[in-house]
Amino acid sequence: MRRLTAILFSIFSAAAAMQAQTSMRVDAPNVVAADEQFNITFILEGEDSPSDFQWSQGDDFQLIWGPQEGRSTSLQIINGKRTRSSQFTYTYILMPKKAGTFTLPRATAKVKGKEISSSAMTIEVVPASSGGTGRASSSGGRQSTDNVAGIQDDDIFLRLTLSRTDVVVGEPITATLKLYQRVNIAGFEDARFPSFNGFWSQEVEAPTNIEFRRESYDNKIYNTAVLRKYVLIPQQTGTINIDPAELVCLVNIRVSSGGGASIFDGFFDDYRTIRKRVTSSSYKVNVSPLPSGAPASFGGGVGKFTISAKMSKDSLTTHEASSLIVTISGKGNVSLLEAPEVKLPLDFEAYDVKTSENTSKSSGGTSGSKIYEFPFIPRSHGDFTVEPIKYSYYDIDAGKYVTLSTGPIKLHVKKGKVQDQETGTAMASLPSVNRQGVKSLGEDVRYIHTKLPSLSPKGDFFVTSSLFWILSAAVLLAGVLVWAIFMKVAARRADIVGTKTRRATKMAMKRLKAAENYLNQNLYSAFYEELHKAVLGFISDKLNMSAAEFSKEKISETLLSGGVDGTLTDSLIGILDACEFARYSPDAGHEAMKKHYQEALDVISSIDSSMKNKKNHKASGAAAVAAVLMLSLPSVADAANDSYVDSLWTAATGFYAAGEWEDALSVFSAIDRLGLESPYLYCNIGDAYFKTADYPHAILYYERALKLDPSCSDARYNLQVVSGLVQDKIDPVPEFILKNWARSVCYTLDSNAWAWLSIVFLAITVAMVLLFLLSGTPAARKTGFSLAVVFVLITVSSFSFSVWQKNDYMRADGAIVMVPVTSVKSSPSEEVSKDLFILHEGTKVSVLDAVGDWRNIELADGRQGWIHTDDIEVI
Repeated sequence: MRRLTAILFSIFSAAAAMQAQTSMRVDAPNVVAADEQFNITFILEGEDSPSDFQWSQGDDFQLIWGPQEGRSTSLQIINGKRTRSSQFTYTYILMPKKAGTFTLPRATAKVKGKEISSSAMTIEVVPASSGGTGRASSSGGRQSTDNVAGIQDDDIFLRLTLSRTDVVVGEPITATLKLYQRVNIAGFEDARFPSFNGFWSQEVEAPTNIEFRRESYDNKIYNTAVLRKYVLIPQQTGTINIDPAELVCLVNIRVSSGGGASIFDGFFDDYRTIRKRVTSSSYKVNVSPLPSGAPASFGGGVGKFTISAKMSKDSLTTHEASSLIVTISGKGNVSLLEAPEVKLPLDFEAYDVKTSENTSKSSGGTSGSKIYEFPFIPRSHGDFTVEPIKYSYYDIDAGKYVTLSTGPIKLHVKKGKVQDQETGTAMASLPSVNRQGVKSLGEDVRYIHTKLPSLSPKGDFFVTSSLFWILSAAVLLAGVLVWAIFMKVAARRADIVGTKTRRATKMAMKRLKAAENYLNQNLYSAFYEELHKAVLGFISDKLNMSAAEFSKEKISETLLSGGVDGTLTDSLIGILDACEFARYSPDAGHEAMKKHYQEALDVISSIDSSMKNKKNHKASGAAAVAAVLMLSLPSVADAANDSYVDSLWTAATGFYAAGEWEDALSVFSAIDRLGLESPYLYCNIGDAYFKTADYPHAILYYERALKLDPSCSDARYNLQVVSGLVQDKIDPVPEFILKNWARSVCYTLDSNAWAWLSIVFLAITVAMVLLFLLSGTPAARKTGFSLAVVFVLITVSSFSFSVWQKNDYMRADGAIVMVPVTSVKSSPSEEVSKDLFILHEGTKVSVLDAVGDWRNIELADGRQGWIHTDDIEVI
């Protein structure tokens, strides 16, 4: 076994040695001057000496000297193991024949009979005037700075270069800070690098050891070194300034010893170190916004990307965790990519997404991939489908948005099993399912109101209208009438004479009934005596006359003054005469008795009717007054019943249901322009604006709906949803607790509802007052008084709430910011004012004052300022 190991080790060592000599490398400067001599060295490493080395300088270069062969050997012993390596070099000194860019020919050599060759190398030759002293320079060496009397600006400077200066938001830029020098640098200090405000920046190269290499710039050869390298991604639009970098360089300059020129000056001259501050130029980067019309799946990517998705497990079971892994790869602003939207099946319990990044350090997060892991636990078994995952990015080269899609992902979830702790046997997972609340999967505004609402002219409120005052007056008048009627009834009950007068006919009829009984029994004397009592009793009760006043002349005079016809008066007197005559005369027979009975009956009825008709001529004109009141009610045309408005409403709801938001908005707005309003109309217009992503107008119309009807729950909910999309977050100043409580009660109903309730409560108040005034028992009077006081307060509160809402509607003191960004000034002027703060679209403000085209506004937190009228729209 040891022998086999030794053999294998020898084979691998020989193979490694052969591999080390299968190629050669070239060491030469990349930039030289046309009159400069330079070295080129071919280097081979290994243990075996190469043979038959061949190389020609070509036609573009002149061979000054060479080749100079060299060999070096190193021996290392580590833990008793000896390692030997050799290096073979072939050095030439060349000089260019002309300026330009040339490729050095390849060199060839043989190692153990195997031919190897060098790689091609390109050298840039600049004109002779920029090449410095023209002395031979070692490979990659610095340009000679001998006999430099001073330092010029072009001898050493900083240069910041950008890969591009006209970009769009999110497009990566490479920034390189280089030091260019043609002097002898001893060190550096006080380095200040740009802060890159307005960019997301990442440092991708920050060497601790500064290495210089030759480079041609402005037809001059410099020794250059990269100090810093950044990746910049602009985060805002407009022109962004990059401040300059600064560096203090310690430069050694020669101080001559004086005297005549000598070949020994270079040995005896002194050197002095000076500090030279170098500054790079500032840069301006023009950043354009991304084009409008970004897809909903746009995740902020700018560049070129691909997308893929896979499951972390091939087999899924219920109640076991798994993950959906989405990978977005490509070039661009990889580090700033947002997670795509993934819609897992409804019964999958999802958790927070985990993000990882796999990018190369040298790219600064602009090349590589970003991995999003979406953990979940399936709660049901069966077949499921994950909808295609879409991700949109902006392609810089194509100048358009590109949408990537993974395609649907089909999943099969098996029924899982859990372990029964008591029996130790496997059991179905159904009993272990955890009951949980219904989870919200998304948030959207509520659907529009499809039924045509009751539309009214703008600014038309029931409270304080003519109809409101008429109904209120009618309630009070009805209470007065009821009180008057009850008082009249009570007075009639207390009036004994009046009662007798009203009951005169009834009592007379009772006595006539007794006379009729005597008539039927043919009792002559008893009949006439009872008939005489009935007639005299009727006269006494009806005319309020005592027995002492009974005389025919007095009776006739009283009846005639009461409006009774003279014929009836004579008939009554005749009946009285007949009754008195019958007392002293013989029996006149049954027919005479019957005739007198009928005459008495007719006369009493006629006199009673005659006297009542006179009172009826004084009847109240309450019915006429009521008719006049009803005729005086305003005739208001109800626009909701208009067929044209009905057709517009039907068309608008149809467009909305079909997803044609712009058409629905146009038709709903046409109804609004007719001068009609309803909280549901405003709410529908706000919904249409929300669907078109015009959030400021959506907020405006939701606020108008709540201004018209603060109890509109749909408008309040939708406003809460869309307000979450507003960038400005303002903490309002707390309102006085009693005012806040009163406002919350007031906003439970709309103004018209409170107005109608005030009339109802007014009627109840009047009823309680009548109970207090007309009740005969102390308990009822006490109850009536207490309830009357309570309902008076409720009536006043209802009326106040209704007027409160109407006044809020009439005041134009609320507004919405309609422009994306606006600056609030300290005074109503553009020139002499100071910017106080910035507001974004959708923010609600209160308007306090107006000066020309400026409005003095106040935020909910109490801050005030001036804003241009065109930037806001009044609610």
